[in-house]
Amino acid sequence: MTRAFVVGHPIAHSRSPLIHGHWLAEHGIAGTYERVDVAPEAFPDFLARLRVEGFAGGNVTIPHKEAAFRLVESLTPRAEKIGAVNTLFFDGSERLCGDNTDAPGFIAHLDQSLGLGWTERGAGTALVLGAGGAARAIVVGLLERGLSRVWVANRTLARAEALVELDPARVEAVTWLDLPAAMARTGLLVNTTSLGMVGHPPLDLDLFDLAEHAAVADIVYAPLETPLLAAARARGLAAVDGLGMLLHQAVPGFARWFRVTPSVTPALRARIVADLTPA
Repeated sequence: MTRAFVVGHPIAHSRSPLIHGHWLAEHGIAGTYERVDVAPEAFPDFLARLRVEGFAGGNVTIPHKEAAFRLVESLTPRAEKIGAVNTLFFDGSERLCGDNTDAPGFIAHLDQSLGLGWTERGAGTALVLGAGGAARAIVVGLLERGLSRVWVANRTLARAEALVELDPARVEAVTWLDLPAAMARTGLLVNTTSLGMVGHPPLDLDLFDLAEHAAVADIVYAPLETPLLAAARARGLAAVDGLGMLLHQAVPGFARWFRVTPSVTPALRARIVADLTPA
């Protein structure tokens, strides 16, 4: 029986077992996907014992993504660029490898939500709000997708400038005061900040400067309809919520561990939405 896991501290809130459990049942696979709560000081030993415990691999969440990046034996090129690991697996030589599937997960969600031609409609440009770990993963995904220009805006400009190193020819840091001009040129606006999340203030941003063909994405999925997405829909713009990224980023790991590539279906989304909805 194949065993996989999600490790974090705390971990009880994770929806990953629901996602992978759905796919295990859907495909009739005799396997398990387990929550494992590991404190930071115990994380290196946890990784060292994965083979002994019989795990094929697993997911890594807060606060272990950067530690996993430092501790694995091999990194995918994408994980090296992002500087964090969210997926662990063993290669043919039984080395513990680290990948980051947030980037392709975000792009797959855009493809499913907006259609494969979204880059052409938006002239291949994007504006990313925020400069943390999630922003870095999304910028990497947008660059891999072939966008011609990605602007990164952050209230602390130095943090945005740190993302320019990913591709100085295509990534540009802008100040918060420059947002109107950047919005007028972009085909995709992406919020990677916590603004708009339950328990946080909304993102105070006027979408007036966005073109009619622009799309707006928010990586927040609690609530599913953030004030930013509500404002986008009110303007008649395409709006993409954050749940799909969570679902799509899980696909590559499941495929590696269980040797079946699952699909993100309406049934899976409905199951997770039901879990997110208060009784």
